[in-house]
Amino acid sequence: MKNKWWHNKVAYQIYPKSFKDTNGDGIGDIRGIIEKLDYLNDLGIDIIWICPIYKSPFVDQGYDISDYYSIAPEFGTMEEFDTLLEEAKKRNMYIVMDLVINHCSDQHEWFQKALAEPEGEYADYFYFIKGKNGNPPSNYRSYFGGSVWEPVKDTDKYYLHMFAKEQPDLNWNNPKVKEELFKMINWWLQKGVAGFRIDAIINIKKNLEFPSYPPDGEDGLVRVTKMVEEVDGVGEMLQELKHETFDKFQAFTVAEVFNMKEDELAKFIGDNGHFSTMFDFSAHILTDGKNGWYDSKPLDFCEWRNVTFQSQQQCQGIGFLANIIENHDEPRGACTYLPDYAQNDAGIKMLATTSILLRGIPFIYQGQEIGMRNCKMKSIDEYDDISTKDQYKKALDADLSIEEALNACYAHSRDNARTPMQWSSKDNAGFTEGNPWIKVNPNYSDINVESQLKDEKSVLRYYQKLISLRKSEKYGEIFTYGDFIPAYLDHEKIYAYYRQLGNQKILIAANFSQNGIALKMEHTKTEVLLSNMDIAEPIGKTLTLESCQAVVLQVD
Repeated sequence: MKNKWWHNKVAYQIYPKSFKDTNGDGIGDIRGIIEKLDYLNDLGIDIIWICPIYKSPFVDQGYDISDYYSIAPEFGTMEEFDTLLEEAKKRNMYIVMDLVINHCSDQHEWFQKALAEPEGEYADYFYFIKGKNGNPPSNYRSYFGGSVWEPVKDTDKYYLHMFAKEQPDLNWNNPKVKEELFKMINWWLQKGVAGFRIDAIINIKKNLEFPSYPPDGEDGLVRVTKMVEEVDGVGEMLQELKHETFDKFQAFTVAEVFNMKEDELAKFIGDNGHFSTMFDFSAHILTDGKNGWYDSKPLDFCEWRNVTFQSQQQCQGIGFLANIIENHDEPRGACTYLPDYAQNDAGIKMLATTSILLRGIPFIYQGQEIGMRNCKMKSIDEYDDISTKDQYKKALDADLSIEEALNACYAHSRDNARTPMQWSSKDNAGFTEGNPWIKVNPNYSDINVESQLKDEKSVLRYYQKLISLRKSEKYGEIFTYGDFIPAYLDHEKIYAYYRQLGNQKILIAANFSQNGIALKMEHTKTEVLLSNMDIAEPIGKTLTLESCQAVVLQVD
């Protein structure tokens, strides 16, 4: 692997709407991010990924962009964004923007022109396709439910939207569309953005015949990903994107990729791959139900450990994955990957240890570092997320009670990660002096940054130590470039692996069981680098781990 500037970095994801509000309107803003740069710097963060702050109607929380060159007034101004870039640079930190180029908003100038003239030039910026026998062109179900096809008024055509109907897909087969998008990307890179998180990018390649498939549900539709999985050729589009934009600036890119074909990993994140890295969603996929959130099964520990270990081994010698516990599209990791008895400070520190020291780029989501939890809502009206409302309806349609449907949302809703950041025990968790745009988790008086900064044994202080160890002069090389080697797989509730580089070897071991477990040590000499609990006795031939204990050991 060729060494790259971003290899040893730690990244942090900000959902700006919920991060920090400085003007009292209940919505987080750019000035709030600037205000907290020192906090992030002290945490050990290098790269800050900011979810969309472009002008948008916010049908899908900013992932429906109406102007790629403008900052949404809800978040601030372009001058404030320029200040953010300057302040980040002073602290040797990098700003990464969200890049949403599979689709735009139906309020975008291009789409408005297309609707005004369905046979004109701008109609070809999208997919305006004739229906079949008075029906839509095919039977695909959108990511948010319902058909992907929306009628174009006063015509026999439909337009394609793989997400919400307010998010029409852009036509990547049109050279003018690509030219416009490449120009926009380079504009942001020239401004000083260090790179992009790239949204839903594998969807840009379509089968232009839009064939129908056998339905997979009672609605007569089939998931649109079926078409994505069947079509070839997305690689050529991605290489052109990289060549025309990212390569020119040595930009860091992290892609949201689902439905990648098995043999394509090197093409995506190898030395000459389409992207710098991509998120490892293997664990999150295990939480999906067959028909929706309502029929998902409890997470099986061994299955979870196996898929994360498999991801680590598959990318070894090829490239780096971006490792996550949670993000803006997932519920809180503490509530997803920890059993009930482990949903405490010790368990959260244990989960952090196993994730942060994996091979790859650690991505921490806002609030993860203080152990924020899912937020129980009293009714569906308290949710804002479009996907949650769709899943709630699915549950009711499957004859679940209102309470059961709400419980499914409590376990899986994206809004769990979008409740305001808990800065203090003051009103509204110190997030805003106004009325927050979404409910604040009531547990903020117990879980907040201010109190944890004062407590050396807090989750936040542990995250600082963990990141410091990962980036330290003595161990930074092994945690960046060291091999990943699974360990103690014969123990059902032990999550353990080695990181090895040359003669240096480090064991990371965590006990996810409810009882203490004794592990036979394969080494005669050990040094404790970090533990989330006191080590009960000297480590000799046996390492005894209490329930929820994690240790990091240098071994001979």
